[in-house]
Amino acid sequence: MRLAAIDIGSNAARLLITDVVAAEKSIPVFSKINLVRIPLRLGFDVFELGVISKQKIEMLLQTMKAYRHLCNAYEVKYIKACATSAMRDARNSVEIIRCVKQETAIEIEVITGDMEAGLVYENHVAENMNKDNSYLYIDVGGGSTELSFFSNGIAIYKKSFNIGTIRLLKNMVTDANWDEMKDNIRAFTKGQKKVVAIGSGGNINKVFSMSKRKDGKPLTLELLRDYYKELGSVSLQERITNYSLREDRADVILPAIQIYINAMRWAGADEIYVPKIGLADGLIRHLWEEVK
Repeated sequence: MRLAAIDIGSNAARLLITDVVAAEKSIPVFSKINLVRIPLRLGFDVFELGVISKQKIEMLLQTMKAYRHLCNAYEVKYIKACATSAMRDARNSVEIIRCVKQETAIEIEVITGDMEAGLVYENHVAENMNKDNSYLYIDVGGGSTELSFFSNGIAIYKKSFNIGTIRLLKNMVTDANWDEMKDNIRAFTKGQKKVVAIGSGGNINKVFSMSKRKDGKPLTLELLRDYYKELGSVSLQERITNYSLREDRADVILPAIQIYINAMRWAGADEIYVPKIGLADGLIRHLWEEVK
């Protein structure tokens, strides 16, 4: 069965098209066919103005039309579209959702932060890892960071925090926001097995790619600190040219690394695995459970 997930984030909108093959009584196999990313950057409007501008609405509408055409071309059977932090905060999100449905027949669901955290966990990466550790999923986006904590075979905590890369760039994250995240992490990891982090999001994937690590090998907290120092010592233009970063990645990668470093530090995690999962992957699995 061919499924598609659309993740409308604060920095970008992603379309993931996946084939799901499931023989009777066997574990389904999820095979990615295509992943498309458009940097809409809705959060730059919303977190400053409270609404999505006409220009961004038009960009979103054109993106959704293109995604509809791609889904038709790939003969996708079911589509699930979700929007996160920027659309949660936008005062005009209801009219935008109505417009998109009229033009594309795709219904966008604005999900809560806690549901977003749960969908990232749907990838069940920790269940296949060393049982001697506990695991902290860290999913960093433009508007929020989602944390899920997994220990002794079960998910015991999930929460969303309004700390994201675009909010940090706009100086909209307060000391109180950081303290809330720190206090929560320290509380739910206290007395647990040694914590290992699992990172998701485009920025940690890019750092992993830059590190030239082999798939399945973790990044260390020390390496993230080195990258934070190195990238922070050069200008935005130098990040683009020296590290082959797109402009819409070069500005957000630094605050993203800062969030991963803080979350890992407060959890006592020295390593972070980067399995190249994200919200769209979790949406595909959630959609499969709905339609199978």
